[in-house]
Amino acid sequence: MFVRFFSLNAFRGYRGQDLRSDLIAGITVALVLIPQSMAYAQLAGLPPYYGLYASCLPPVIAALFGSSRQLATGPVAIVSLMTAAALEPIAVTGSPEYIRLAIFLALLVGSVQFFLGFFRLGFIVNFLSYPVIVGFTNAAALIIATSQLGKFLGVHAEKGGHHYETVINIFKGAFSYVYWPTLAMGFGALTLMIFLKRINPKIPNVLVAVALTTIIAKYSGYYKETRASIAEINYPGLEQLIKIYNQQWQTLRDITQTRSLIAQEVARTIGKKEIPCLRCHPSRQVEGKIFKKKPETLKLEPEKLMELHYLAGVFDEYLKEEREKFKKIRANLKKIYLKKVKCGPKVLFFPKDNIPDSCEILGNEVWRLKVGNGPHDPQRLTLFGGGEIVGAIPRGLPGFSKPLMDLKLAQKLLSAALIISLLGYMEAISIAKALAARTGQKLDANQELIGQGLANIVGSFFQSYPVSGSFSRSAVNYQAGAVSALSSVFTGLCVVVTLLYFTPLLYYLPQAVLAAVVMNAVLGLLHVKEVARILKVFFPDGVICIITFLVTLYTAPHLDKGIILGVLLSIAVFFYHKMRPSLAELSLAPDGVFRDARKNGLALCNYLAVIRINGPLFFANLSYIENKTLKILRQFPRLRVIIFECGGLNYLDASGVKTLELLVERLAAGGFVVAFSSFNEKILDVLERDPRFKLDPQRIYPSLKNAVDDLWDIAHENWDRRLEPLCPLKEVVPLKTEKR
Repeated sequence: MFVRFFSLNAFRGYRGQDLRSDLIAGITVALVLIPQSMAYAQLAGLPPYYGLYASCLPPVIAALFGSSRQLATGPVAIVSLMTAAALEPIAVTGSPEYIRLAIFLALLVGSVQFFLGFFRLGFIVNFLSYPVIVGFTNAAALIIATSQLGKFLGVHAEKGGHHYETVINIFKGAFSYVYWPTLAMGFGALTLMIFLKRINPKIPNVLVAVALTTIIAKYSGYYKETRASIAEINYPGLEQLIKIYNQQWQTLRDITQTRSLIAQEVARTIGKKEIPCLRCHPSRQVEGKIFKKKPETLKLEPEKLMELHYLAGVFDEYLKEEREKFKKIRANLKKIYLKKVKCGPKVLFFPKDNIPDSCEILGNEVWRLKVGNGPHDPQRLTLFGGGEIVGAIPRGLPGFSKPLMDLKLAQKLLSAALIISLLGYMEAISIAKALAARTGQKLDANQELIGQGLANIVGSFFQSYPVSGSFSRSAVNYQAGAVSALSSVFTGLCVVVTLLYFTPLLYYLPQAVLAAVVMNAVLGLLHVKEVARILKVFFPDGVICIITFLVTLYTAPHLDKGIILGVLLSIAVFFYHKMRPSLAELSLAPDGVFRDARKNGLALCNYLAVIRINGPLFFANLSYIENKTLKILRQFPRLRVIIFECGGLNYLDASGVKTLELLVERLAAGGFVVAFSSFNEKILDVLERDPRFKLDPQRIYPSLKNAVDDLWDIAHENWDRRLEPLCPLKEVVPLKTEKR
């Protein structure tokens, strides 16, 4: 059990030369992972270095506990997008609360994955049908690509309620201002990566593009930063705007802290004899003020606990409203474009479209306020000109810290955690299966769930957000010659070394290049031809694929709605077809086999009907089968014998057994002889377990040929050869010779 749980079977027969192969593969993957992880972290709404944190320990844990030897785990595009979609309605992007929630989400995702794997429930992922996945991934690819347009164009636009509103805001901002060097840097990096990949896939195209553009940005003056006081910025209403911004930030901080304290009290007091009195709680907010008092205690009463829960709900709604106000204020600050000018002896900043004639413009840069998620000091406002860069990355490894524990938030994030778990697992298991088919190794899907779950759980204690297996990096790992899980261990060590010693080298990395890295990665997620193929194979699946695609695009960032609708439609189509199984009338075909007469253009016998049941027979489709059978019988007034060919009957429940009995009784009362053929062993077992089963055993035949041969004379006792010169069950009779 220990060997299987830790996947130590992968190291049996390990050789010294394999260590060299794993080392080379691990370094190669790290060269791709480091810039990609930073880009994906920003896609998730986190600072770039959190992508590096998620690339240290999780890849190692997933490799050691999973069953795939070449699967490379870490930040991926879709999971990062889903993380942002889950957290943006709850917290301000990039704020400390947002970061804590992202880490908490990793814990939830890991717990779901581990639970599913430990209890061998990996089959649940099958509810995400292939058309739904194709529709969702196509929509996600477009959403991910367009989410990077702001960084690509150097435009700051506040996010709207829907993703398409955000894109509209970006284009509106682009009409006001575009920093062309940023566009050139991003487009150049994207072109270079695509070009190098086509020349030789083994070239670390991402690393080359990142290194080259970072050097260009450092020595070309791509980014400039300065500090200025409010008095040096001649912009009407800026002082008041900064004041309102700081007040709103403080309000959000107070509400968030209060909400967190309430959640802690709920968790702490459940099951105890006393709870704090809300009226004198230290975090009680009354008329916008925070009163500090020593809390009293009251004996636990149900209404007091309900009051606590009610107060938490009130704060959630209040927090949502205040966040919207904060976004609008921040959006106004981002729209400020300034020029640096010299007016006499003073150096000041004026709006770029309203510069006094007496002042001299200094430089070509357009200066903007560096608007983060914290308060601004009016005496030391940060201004930046030119393009944006990653900036300072904290040196050192992520420390151990206990993730946030909040039952209320866990309930809110549970649906998102479940979808992220399933989508992440599907992405991981898909590439793992493809690699296992090439290498011939044994793959345990549930063990892979355990590995992915533990990677997220352990990572959450070291400041990691949700991770999954990566298509692109796993392919790189395989092509580089990875033999075992040690390649992922070496990848993690490379990231550790980078965090310890090489983070200053990433200071001048342009944000537009990270956007290009994301765009380059999601190009492989677009499968337009696959949608056309699904439509051609099975039209309802194609419709589900398109609906999932459109709903996901429209409802983004609420991506779970598209998936849930797609799953429900898939289940509805499945049950619709199960409730309407096909009943085929059979005749003898030219190849000597009884086939569907209508599809093959064959005549039907007027005296003996052979009806094939294709599909299950259960409570939901009983009336349909009965009505369909009677409709077939009404077409042939001279019919005497009916044989049900049950080779396609794959499921039978108690309701189905009862329906067969009633159908036989009704047909027998009408003077028909009813028989059955080709029951499989599973169906026969069901029939034999019913002690009250009333079907005549002599009318149950092992094969259709036996049934036809035995009952043909009975059916044709009064055969009118003028009506039917040849029997379609004995001779091949084309439909054009049929006379009824």
